Parts: sequence; C-alpha cells; structure tokens
Amino acid sequence: MTSTPPEICILLAVHEGRQFLPEQLDSYLAQSRRDWCLLASIDGDQDRGSELIRAFGDTHAPGQVTLIPGTRTGAFTDNFLHLLQQAPLCPEGPDWFALSDQDDVWYPDKLARAIDQLTEIPAEMPAVYCGRTLYCAEDLTELRPSPLFEKDPAFCNALVQSIGGGNTMVLNRAALRLIRAAASEVTEIVSHDWWITQILTATGGQVIYDPKPMLYYRQHAHNLVGENRSPRAQIRRLAQLLDGRFRQAMDVNLRALQQSSHRFTPEAQQLIARFVLARRCRTPIGRVLRLYRAGVWRQGKTGTAALYLAALIGRL
Repeated sequence: MTSTPPEICILLAVHEGRQFLPEQLDSYLAQSRRDWCLLASIDGDQDRGSELIRAFGDTHAPGQVTLIPGTRTGAFTDNFLHLLQQAPLCPEGPDWFALSDQDDVWYPDKLARAIDQLTEIPAEMPAVYCGRTLYCAEDLTELRPSPLFEKDPAFCNALVQSIGGGNTMVLNRAALRLIRAAASEVTEIVSHDWWITQILTATGGQVIYDPKPMLYYRQHAHNLVGENRSPRAQIRRLAQLLDGRFRQAMDVNLRALQQSSHRFTPEAQQLIARFVLARRCRTPIGRVLRLYRAGVWRQGKTGTAALYLAALIGRL
C-alpha cells in the first residue's frame, strides 16, 4: 500500500467465507491501483474469517482495513446495503466505492479500468460501473464468460432485468450519496445490484456496462446467485417465470421504486405507471398490448420473448 490517502474503498461482504477469502484478498494486493482501503462487514463468522482479514490488514495494509459487524440476517443484500450505509462518505474520504464478494478473484486492472471509465462522468453525476465476469469452477478452472448484453443500460430495461452483478460494481461518490438516501426510504428489495441500477437509471444517473470480464466468478455449492447462461440456469429462470417467482420479484421491486419515486425523472415515473397498468390488465392480449406500449424490454430476443410470455400467462 502507498502512504497517500486511499481514493478507493473496497466494500467486502463476508458470511462464513474463510475458504475462498485468501485468493480474493490476494487479488486486492495485485491491483494496479494500490490506493485502496478495505471495509469488511462480517455477517457470520463461525469459520473465523474475520481473523484472516485482520491478519491480512496487519501484514499487508496497516491502518487500511476496518471490520464492522454485519446485519446478522444472513441475507447478502442486507449486508451490502449495510456496507453502503457505513462507507466513509466525507470530503476527505475515498472517491470510489467497489463492491466485493468474498469468493471471487479480481483481474489486476479491475479497479483501474472501472475508475478510468467513471472519471469520464462529471463528479456531480451519480454513476456506477458494472460488467461481465468469467465463470470459473471452484478451483478457478475457466468455464465461460457471462452473457454479453449489447444494448445500452436504460431504465426501460433495468425495470425488468438486472444486467450488472454487484460483484462487478464500482460507484462514484455521487452515486453512493444517492443510494444511501434511497436506502433510507426502502423497506425491502430483491437484490442490491438490480435495485442500484434501477435507482441510477430512474434518476437520470449513468450506468456503465463493460463488455470485458474483469473478475473470476467462482461457481461452487454455496453460490447465492451463480451463472445464468447454462441450460440448467435457463430452465431455472423459466420455472421461476411459470411458478410466479418473477411476478413476486416485480411486486417487491415496484414497491421499492414507489418509495423513492419522488427522485425519479418524469419519464421514469410515467414508465412505471404504464407498466403497472399492463400488469393489472385482466385479459392476456390486453396485458401484452399494454406491455408493448409501456416500452420495457429485456436484453436479447429470448429475454424479451420470455417477458411477453409472462404477460400472456399472468406472471408479469
């Protein structure tokens, strides 16, 4: 680490993570940007992962590693929202805030690449960087890259689809300030990364999607999300659509968005209103037509077709 004040704060959510933590921590040390500090929220520590992080700080980053108690709910979304609320947001503090899972491995230029792109955005504009990952087996054997989303991020897409994993996200200070304010209003969200892109796009902020993978996304038995491109994952998503889980997720999302809607652009408010009308329509054809008029879409033809199928069968 350098002796200069850190410009980047890594926000690490930990829950019984000792098994894979060493490789993730080593990837922080390998970053081309060394001006970081680490804030780790410990939500469960039966495997004593906190001791490993504390020793890492003492050895490699004296004075730059802080551990705080997590929410103790066992929910990764709660833990990340807690981290975002506790991150050092002050004039002399970091300018960039990088979310981190406990079991990935970052490419050496992950932070540098994200910040290079974020610096092109005016500092007063809320902005978040996110992008693709490289799926790997438990031993880091490379499997395949995550899906490539070719259309630009927009609220009409973010409303019905999450395209940026939280483990890839880096926020500027304006985005953190906005997310903190919105988090104080919300009572429940489906996932922090999906909600962050919804809030940013609905308020006129910027979402930067990087088509180049910047981390190894380890797949193992305890993944809470995992890859979404394999045939098994596609079948799982179709099952979620058919059994109503997608509709339940949209119920939660819409309640959360309504709680912060006073922050949104008029266009975003109108889009939500049109989408709600499409969901409430009693006839299948009426739902499909209203969905089309609402103007929402998912990345790729298959994703958009699945959205219209959900409307047709009443699972929107």
